Amino acid sequence: MPKRTPEGPPPPPAVQRLRLHYTKRGRLRFTSHRDIARAFERALRRAQVPMAYSAGFSPHPKISWVGAAPTGVASEAEYVEIQVAVRVDPEALRAALDASLPDGIDVVDVVEAPTGTSLPDRVQASRWDVRLPQVPLDAASAAVAAFLSAPEVLVERLVKDGVRTMDARAAVVSMRACSTDGDDSCATLHLVVRHVTPAVRPDDVLSGLRLVAGLETPVPPAATRVRQGPLTEDGEVDDPLAPDRRAPPAREDGATRAVGDLEQAAAGAAAQA
Repeated sequence: MPKRTPEGPPPPPAVQRLRLHYTKRGRLRFTSHRDIARAFERALRRAQVPMAYSAGFSPHPKISWVGAAPTGVASEAEYVEIQVAVRVDPEALRAALDASLPDGIDVVDVVEAPTGTSLPDRVQASRWDVRLPQVPLDAASAAVAAFLSAPEVLVERLVKDGVRTMDARAAVVSMRACSTDGDDSCATLHLVVRHVTPAVRPDDVLSGLRLVAGLETPVPPAATRVRQGPLTEDGEVDDPLAPDRRAPPAREDGATRAVGDLEQAAAGAAAQA
């Protein structure tokens, strides 16, 4: 049998990589990552972004997701990297794509990715705020102290392959409890969690607090990822796009998509919204 080959010419090569910082807010925190990815692909088409595609029988736009937040939590720090076949202005792309996405997904920043750099290598930890309605501050503080003093906190999570056991304590870099807007009857946890395999999520940490200190949450907690990126020496989470902003601009070889094209797409998307 002769070897099959795709019909037609191969897709044009990628000439620019762009890193996008976006949010997931409001009701969209309950949206799965798969649906978020579909919304992005529709928005990229609607904004007329000149995407680069893979070769083969089933070409796909070149999109790479980094550290997507789990379903059910909000996030102020989500990242995705795209590749385009025609150079574009990052700010024009940000405006056009932001206007084409549903409410709750806001594109905060777009930067060009310097050659030879890896965004996943920089995303080492996340900083979370977890609001605990009807959990008093003193109870939350006592539970945090018990959790941090434990050598390990083994928790179980049900996954598609069965029950998985993980050490939630090993992934937690720091955690403290404070009052929510000055109200000691509602605690908020501020925690920094290292990215490990398997991933330790805020609900795993809450399971650990329940295990070591009996902390109960009468009302479902509300978790928000505040930041994700490199883990600094003092245990904080830095901005993963900061090195890209400091990098010198790349040479603009070949054609550049006119800023006006993307601005026109943004205006059209806003009019249809």
